[in-house]
Amino acid sequence: MAFNDRNSFRERDSNRGGFGAPKEMYNATCSDCGAETQVPFKPDPDRPVYCRDCLPNHRKPRENRY
Repeated sequence: MAFNDRNSFRERDSNRGGFGAPKEMYNATCSDCGAETQVPFKPDPDRPVYCRDCLPNHRKPRENRY
């Protein structure tokens, strides 16, 4: 396989179910705005789920790593 032959690499990797493999998505309702969204994990009814728009409002700010 040539170094730049990325299609063959992706095909080989997807056959093993590794990086880049499609994930099963689950339907959920955002706990803030009530919008329907999809998440890559099975939602737990005891924990909130947020859509892409609301999630940044609930994340802790990242500290400067450098």
